Amino acid sequence: MRRNHPLEAHLERFLRHLRDVRQMSGETQRAYRSDLGAFLAWLPLDRPVPDRLDIRRYLVELQEQGLKATSIQRKLASLRSFFRYLRDHGHLETDPARLVKGPKAPQRIPRFLTIPQVEALLNLPFPDDFQGCRNRAILEFLYSTGCRVSEAANTPTRYLDLHSGSVRVMGKGRKERLAMLGGKAAQALEQYLPLRRDLLRRRRCSDPGILFLNRLAKPLSSRWIFQVVLEQARRAEIPQRLTPHGLRHSFATHLLDRGADLRSVQELLGHSRLATTEIYTHVSMARLREVYDRAHPHGEG
Repeated sequence: MRRNHPLEAHLERFLRHLRDVRQMSGETQRAYRSDLGAFLAWLPLDRPVPDRLDIRRYLVELQEQGLKATSIQRKLASLRSFFRYLRDHGHLETDPARLVKGPKAPQRIPRFLTIPQVEALLNLPFPDDFQGCRNRAILEFLYSTGCRVSEAANTPTRYLDLHSGSVRVMGKGRKERLAMLGGKAAQALEQYLPLRRDLLRRRRCSDPGILFLNRLAKPLSSRWIFQVVLEQARRAEIPQRLTPHGLRHSFATHLLDRGADLRSVQELLGHSRLATTEIYTHVSMARLREVYDRAHPHGEG
């Protein structure tokens, strides 16, 4: 039976640090546990402190096993965070992962909806009951704010300001930003909020303070918001599989297509790096090329 690697003694403390200090979601913590557990299981016991070559060999083996570059980059990010934590807390003198580079992931163009597809989705008929008004509000909220699904699921009602048409959003790394609510999103929320209050009264339970609730008056999970988007996209007969992140991509692409500057879109999306936002310029350029080829007399080769 294999003994535990010495570094595993620090793993639980690191995971508590992610939870209590960096306030990462349970899903992110589980991903870190899985990635780091796999590496420590691979690492020989006679290597109590790995070096840069150990980490490189591990990444090469993952690549040879057919793991995608994006998955390898995620595992490398977990290793970097772990070893940086060990160095900062005095358990290691140096960080062996600091200078390690992973495989370059191919740049993927985000999938997004056309404006007519968004209109078909948002103009669906919904019942006037709690669930119908809530589902309409979810779709309008996601497209209007460009929020991640986890951000939408965790939005407190006190962060809403329907008068100014804005909402405070707590993003990755507990970074707060201001998101905009368009007129239709604000209207959908105004219809939903009284039904939310009625539900709490009927259920005779205290208000959890979270905007989107399920029929039991408990906070609606990210998984259920995901399901709401999938189901409504099927109703709208949208051919591609639509997720909440697809609405976020659509939000960014449509803003840039209509002249928004990149820095503003970066701020609205909550990206820490402008390079992350720049992928949407490639989408817009592809759209411009398509329009050019279709409209210019000599456009198509």
